[in-house]
Amino acid sequence: MQYESTIIGLLQQALSLSEKEISELLDIPPNPKFGDISFPCFKLSKKFNKTPQLIAEELENVIKIPEDSIVREIKAVGGFLNFFFDISKLTEQTLRQIWNERNKYGYKEENEKTVLLEFPSPNTNKQLHLGHLRNMALGESTSRIFESQGFKVVRVNLLNDRGIHICKSMLAYKKWGNNRDPDKKEDHFVGDFYVQFSKQSKENPKLEEEAQELLKQWEAKDNETIALWEKMTNWAIDGFTKTFKKFGISFDKTYRESDLWEKGKGIILEGLKNNLFHKDEVGNIVVDLGDQLGTKVLLRADGTSVYITQDLYLAKKKFEDFSYSKSIYVIGSEQNYHLHVLFKILKMMNFEFADGCYHLSHGMIFLPEGKMKSREGTVVDADAIIKDLTEIAKTEILSRGKIVESEINKSAEDIAMAALKYFLLKFAASKDFVFHPEESVSLYGKTGPYLQYSFVRANRILQKIEKRTSLDVNFGLLDKQEEISLIKLLKDYPDVLERASLSYSPHILAEYTHQLASSFNLFYEKYRVIGEPDEEIQNARLLLVGCFRDVMRNCLCMFGINTVNTM
Repeated sequence: MQYESTIIGLLQQALSLSEKEISELLDIPPNPKFGDISFPCFKLSKKFNKTPQLIAEELENVIKIPEDSIVREIKAVGGFLNFFFDISKLTEQTLRQIWNERNKYGYKEENEKTVLLEFPSPNTNKQLHLGHLRNMALGESTSRIFESQGFKVVRVNLLNDRGIHICKSMLAYKKWGNNRDPDKKEDHFVGDFYVQFSKQSKENPKLEEEAQELLKQWEAKDNETIALWEKMTNWAIDGFTKTFKKFGISFDKTYRESDLWEKGKGIILEGLKNNLFHKDEVGNIVVDLGDQLGTKVLLRADGTSVYITQDLYLAKKKFEDFSYSKSIYVIGSEQNYHLHVLFKILKMMNFEFADGCYHLSHGMIFLPEGKMKSREGTVVDADAIIKDLTEIAKTEILSRGKIVESEINKSAEDIAMAALKYFLLKFAASKDFVFHPEESVSLYGKTGPYLQYSFVRANRILQKIEKRTSLDVNFGLLDKQEEISLIKLLKDYPDVLERASLSYSPHILAEYTHQLASSFNLFYEKYRVIGEPDEEIQNARLLLVGCFRDVMRNCLCMFGINTVNTM
């Protein structure tokens, strides 16, 4: 939390505790009447053989507040030592810092460490769907949050472009595609054949055998099969790339499963040689991971690989390519077991990067009518949801009649993407949730458009008034409760960014951003800026509005959300 070092310094006047020990105890009271920061003394009771209240009272009497300190008062209440800030100094320090740092407020200096994020890792036999969009939103937002904390961030994508599921789409195209080129967006075109195979195979189970035979031909590098695979894979990739661009993401490197699946064998054989792995009764190379994870096949008896084979190699390859200090896998919770196994094996093999691997696991998205199913064609594909949200946003814009015609389409797209991204990020990653398109586009409640609207309100004030904001104001005039609440939230932004990065949790920033927007809107509705008769108060409020606008822009940037001029 901001100003933590100040509180730690005061407490160290009387306590022989380290900065870390004090920092872990500091907290923000739920009610401002209990102070701005509190130091609970309950865990010190046993150490000092005194009641928490007595410890707090003794600290209150011993600690001396310097004249120039931001701390105004210290009070011992119910076992807590509560620190109250000088609001005028707090206001000045906060607004000065935001004014001076602008778009870099909350950012830390570069630290030379590399964080690698792998997402969204789609299969090339079908189009991207709503679940991929959640993965993409999490991956991109987490990337931006880590960049704000001084890390060099590398974004990589893994294309799952081989296997039986790919061959099912290929077989359907061979049988019913008539060798035609895509007549729709390319990944949709490929995905239609996957759905067609699934429907036809229910009536003709032999199709499953034919798909297996096609996989064998692919693994044997049959020229005709490889040519078809390359054509359909490239179609899918072309379609993905268009959606990635619309969503506002790009990758520093793209890996392909087809380049990896055979290369993990060497790692497995090395582990077998070193007695980390063993062969089972049928000749599979396996690893015994104990009671919780059980026994896992790493390489089949016939020499063919499984997913874990290639993933072991990919982890090593990514480290060779980027020398990361942390590798974050943004992957759905259905792969929790797989990632636990992968990380355990990496540690068993003493890879230097093993401790830096982390699974950012995310839950499922449901529609109001239930679960999405790719095989049955009941998914909400990414492009359709973006298109539908854009149409809803356009209808809303036209109904308000406040925008010139040339800006309608661009604004509708920006509002739609804000609606989508914020809805996907406002839930903790581990949570399952139901996606409601109409709710996501609302100008009210916890929505992306609500955040954009608060920015528009602030920006409109600054555009309408001729005066330029400056630091030459009387900070003590910002003394109304709504102003103080807003200033305290602005103060907290760097701490929120840090907490979001430490816990891999964009939803922490999403919750904060909604609180910030709500606080500003309360201020906006209660107090005048334009038309305020007292010029000194107007100037101070103009600075506050400008600082809010800059921090809100920074927040939206962390989600990959664009600002808009009118709503």
